[in-house]
Amino acid sequence: MNEQESPPPAAEDFVGRVLAVVESIPAGKVMTYGDVAAALGSRASRAVGQAMAYYGASTPWWRVIRASGHPPADHSAAALEHYRAEYTPLVWSRDGRYRVDLTAARHAVDDGT
Repeated sequence: MNEQESPPPAAEDFVGRVLAVVESIPAGKVMTYGDVAAALGSRASRAVGQAMAYYGASTPWWRVIRASGHPPADHSAAALEHYRAEYTPLVWSRDGRYRVDLTAARHAVDDGT
């Protein structure tokens, strides 16, 4: 994960809101990029991914995963260490690859309704 000083002013509010949602995900739970976007009232899952790539290094980034249940691209080994430490439910394939069990681990944000 890359980390820069601060986001551009136009994106600052969106990035800050993304990071706040990520910080609210409990240990052992996950949200997809789309889930984070939906929690913000948006459909911009790719923008969530960009925000995480540039500004998410100091957050629990491993708790934001792809819709398939796979960890962030190119971070599967580092994410696995966190998943094991947090007892995140995983599903293993015969070829030794894993994904997060979304049915068991998905975190739902309380939207107040």
